[in-house]
Amino acid sequence: GALAEASGLGSGMKRCVSTFVRISEEVRSALAERRAVVALESTIISHGMPFPQNIEVATQVEAKVRESGAVPATIGVIDG
Repeated sequence: GALAEASGLGSGMKRCVSTFVRISEEVRSALAERRAVVALESTIISHGMPFPQNIEVATQVEAKVRESGAVPATIGVIDG
């Protein structure tokens, strides 16, 4: 996957990354083109603030990242 390729991981790790990690096409493209990607924690959505403020703040943060010329990548663990 793009993450494994961008980070120089070996083939065994590439297989693990592609099995357990989902990367959006936008982030995949940015990594392949070596553009800036900013990882954002999903904690603000799940635990940090009440709804709907959590979604509003997360959306505002992603917009600020885009305004700076980077691609936001909100990360989280699901069923883990």
